[in-house]
Amino acid sequence: MYVLPEKTTGPERELLEAMLDRNRLALVENARGLSEADARRRLVPSLTTPISLVKHAAVAERRWFQWLIAGLDEAGIDGPSTPGDASFVVTEEETVADVIAEYERTSARSREIAAGFSLDDRWTHPVVGEVTLRFVYLFLIEELARHTGHGDILREQLSDR
Repeated sequence: MYVLPEKTTGPERELLEAMLDRNRLALVENARGLSEADARRRLVPSLTTPISLVKHAAVAERRWFQWLIAGLDEAGIDGPSTPGDASFVVTEEETVADVIAEYERTSARSREIAAGFSLDDRWTHPVVGEVTLRFVYLFLIEELARHTGHGDILREQLSDR
């Protein structure tokens, strides 16, 4: 689902945060309004479904903001944070509304954590190496845009059924 950016001019940080929020919303909107069955319907060989994309995004934000930037250990992180295929797993008990609410809480916490740092503050990621908050924003903007595209295609496939 295409969501117009709210902010198109201004300081770099405001633009990065606005674009990240835009992509967060677009990803969520691909799952919002789907039946529980459609949100979980596997239309591709991978674990990718509209609801699992939102679940995966929450894990990604926890890994970048809570684990790396805030330096929290697994016990301090507010939900699942295992990367890879595990990040796409949604339990039968979780509803679309639950997963969206979880992601919105995670995004709010990401915003709070990021507010305490400058775009040039640095951390060392064990795989990527040295990163700045600017890189994290850009990485997540790209990641969410890519997954929103996946969600767009899944929604299109669901509407053809």
